[in-house]
Amino acid sequence: MESEGTSVLLDHIHQPEDLKRLTVEQLEQLAAETRHFLVEKLSVTGGHLAPNLGVVELTIAMHYLFDSPKDKFIFDVGHQSYVHKILTGRKDKFDTLRKYKGLCGFVKRSESEHDVWEAGHSSTSLSAAMGMAVARDLKGEKNRIVAMIGDGALTGGMALEALNHIGHEKRKLMVILNDNEMSIAPNVGALSHYLARIRSDRHYVKAKEEFEHLIKKIPAIGGTLAKTAERVKDSFKYLVVPGVWFEELGLTYLGPVDGHNLPLLLETMKQADKVNGPVLVHVITTKGKGYSPAEADSHTWHGISPYKIESGQVLKTVGPPMYTEVFGSTLIELAKQDERIVAITPAMPGGSGLLGFAKEFPGRMFDVGIAEQHAATFSAGLAEEGLKPVFAVYSTFLQRAYDQVVHDICRANLNVVFAIDRAGFVGPDGETHQGVYDMAYLRSIPNMVLMMPKDENELRHMMKTAFEYNEGPIAYRYPRESGLGVPMDETLQPISIGTWEVLRPGSDAAILAVGPMIPLALEAAEAMSKEGVQVRVINARFIKPMDEAMLLQLAKEDIPILTLEEGAELGGFGSGVLEHYSQHNVYGLRIKIIGVPDYFVEHGSVKEQRKEVGFTAERLVSELQALVPRRRQRA
Repeated sequence: MESEGTSVLLDHIHQPEDLKRLTVEQLEQLAAETRHFLVEKLSVTGGHLAPNLGVVELTIAMHYLFDSPKDKFIFDVGHQSYVHKILTGRKDKFDTLRKYKGLCGFVKRSESEHDVWEAGHSSTSLSAAMGMAVARDLKGEKNRIVAMIGDGALTGGMALEALNHIGHEKRKLMVILNDNEMSIAPNVGALSHYLARIRSDRHYVKAKEEFEHLIKKIPAIGGTLAKTAERVKDSFKYLVVPGVWFEELGLTYLGPVDGHNLPLLLETMKQADKVNGPVLVHVITTKGKGYSPAEADSHTWHGISPYKIESGQVLKTVGPPMYTEVFGSTLIELAKQDERIVAITPAMPGGSGLLGFAKEFPGRMFDVGIAEQHAATFSAGLAEEGLKPVFAVYSTFLQRAYDQVVHDICRANLNVVFAIDRAGFVGPDGETHQGVYDMAYLRSIPNMVLMMPKDENELRHMMKTAFEYNEGPIAYRYPRESGLGVPMDETLQPISIGTWEVLRPGSDAAILAVGPMIPLALEAAEAMSKEGVQVRVINARFIKPMDEAMLLQLAKEDIPILTLEEGAELGGFGSGVLEHYSQHNVYGLRIKIIGVPDYFVEHGSVKEQRKEVGFTAERLVSELQALVPRRRQRA
């Protein structure tokens, strides 16, 4: 750690204006204290440590030079906003970080007037900043718009679209490119700093224009000399200016600048503020700066569980493997049997469990960066040529590729396999990451097959099912949690498409449960049995197509039905059951749908999120009691 002991300065920082009384030397001490605070607090709560350690000086510089909330700070993704939260009056709430009803791990407008843009998905900041800049100008206001975006997020197509528009409009706007993937050689940094100063200085720009005007006045040769000078100038610019691409787009480029050198950073940002138009400040930072375990392995420490500060040992609970781990190991197993299998991820090889696959099959693993749309259509191209692409993606990030799933994959009926991780509630990541919408939007697309396992063993069989299926797109979804600890079959067998299974017999009512809701359904059924009501529990493992034979049999028996899903109640699995009966002209059945209500569920533990929306045995028992006719209940 760069600093130990008490927070001499940090204890007196309650709002951004408190920074402005400090000297630059004191700001450097404040940066060290802030790092110590982050490492200490996140060792208990967990969270995004490495990204925030990397932007300490950068965030301090922004608040020191500018005036939030009048000046708008827009953080791309928002997981690197912890320092911003500390400096804007939320330091004392960090013990509640990412906990239920506590401090959000992302920017959140309801928390503070200093939070002006919410985002859990990347590459949105520049478009939002452009909208705010235009609104400012139309209203005749003079505030600054500052957007911080990472080098990874810049690969997102939306960010590139926004850069194109920003350069075209020429409005005053500052983009800070937080680049934590490259280093600066001292001579390159010094040269770039010199060029940044002279190229942003209005006197230099005016002198250059006057010089070119004088050359053109020379009789006979002035025009030729001017053209030659222009070519020489451009050649020199292409040789020494690393940001020429941004300049060609219409942004003034400053940098690269060391993001941990506060005096240099402050000077560069002051120069950037003088530019009357869009300017991009290229800042080089180190993820995990100041805490050696995070610096050595910024990937692991990007989002971390609680840990021991001294050793960096992550505190993990012992238990069954995560569904993600089961997916990763099973994919390797199947890929050894079928060389057509390839894996695609949009910048989440670790989170999606693909690091082992990448090591085993480096030529068959494709990390396309933060580009979900490209990943989907890239998968379509692979499938078109006879390969077996597995698009491994978080449920929340698949939303970003909806058009490509519809237009490029399902419409063409291409045999792409979707491995949808983080399906259902995601706990501390909260409302921007909840995987509760994919069932509703995927089941509405023609040609799609969608399934979810009751346990980790069934996930393995579903993966086998997907690879033997050749008739179009197929998806299996699985939660962000550990498996149930069930025995794992060595031999994998495909499951007949569109078939469900009865897990518990019963003739008084039926629960059609999906995935992680099955243990809850079994618990409720057991409670009802003590009242003399026998509830049939069905593993509705195929969301699409549904088991029509079983649904029609339930209707024939006139059994009350309760559907249970950890997905959006509107348009989800339960809606599909109603649609089925409507299509078959079956009326008069007693059906109750239980799913995620029509609002965004905030961060907390998965257990707390499920309790909030009513996923409890007590609620299921109450609903079943209301469904089952009295004659079927014990008097």
